[in-house]
Amino acid sequence: MIKDYEEFKKFVLDSTSIDLNAYKERQMKRRIDTLISRNKYDGYDSYSRALKTDSKLMDEFVNYLTINVSEFYRNPALWKKLEDVILPDLINEFGPRLKIWSAACSTGDEPYSLAMVLAKKVPMNNIKIYATDIDETVLEKAKDGVYGAASLNGLPAEFKDKYFEKMGDRFYKISDEIKKCVEFKKSNLLKDPYPTGCHLIVCRNVMIYFTEEAKLEIYKKFNNSLVQNGCLFVGNTEQIINHKELGYDFDELFFYRKRQAK
Repeated sequence: MIKDYEEFKKFVLDSTSIDLNAYKERQMKRRIDTLISRNKYDGYDSYSRALKTDSKLMDEFVNYLTINVSEFYRNPALWKKLEDVILPDLINEFGPRLKIWSAACSTGDEPYSLAMVLAKKVPMNNIKIYATDIDETVLEKAKDGVYGAASLNGLPAEFKDKYFEKMGDRFYKISDEIKKCVEFKKSNLLKDPYPTGCHLIVCRNVMIYFTEEAKLEIYKKFNNSLVQNGCLFVGNTEQIINHKELGYDFDELFFYRKRQAK
């Protein structure tokens, strides 16, 4: 009989290879308690017995623990361009302590990718990435740093081998040294204040969900957040056609520089 959350964590580890000890306990326990209640079970024991016999319920539970899975190093050619061209140029101009903002960061794949790439260029203690999202649930997952194997499919082996610990056959946990490089915070791009003095802003595969009016407003605010000659990195479906009107110069494909004031 499973009497409490500690015993339930052991059951989950045995059943799924997911180590709930790798998650922040207060938030994860609250989420699981909510899920159990929503499924109309009276506690950990009855829910765990149901998980053992109902594969659909087990799949729902596993998906719940790994919701909003995005992808590390999405569009590898663009990340390689960031690594080989953009970051060296920014470091040369602004020094090793770049102020970087990952906007609408979702489950953390993007800011953690940034940290790993940047760690090849500067000492780890110089890296501080500000990562924001409107969804507190995905931010909790980002802070936990546990990902399904599919999320790492595009990640170069050098990063996967160096910065991830395998958890069973299906999950990976990112290293604490990379986690320490990223600060997560809830923020709404449409209404909350933007950080200032950014050398690099990364906002990818998000703008497609906004109206044209909202896009214009956000791109203008991004421009105000950047230092002169700072860079905005967007998704591979988000080319900014009217970039000059918004205060940007075209740099590389999907990379835009804040235009020098005349």
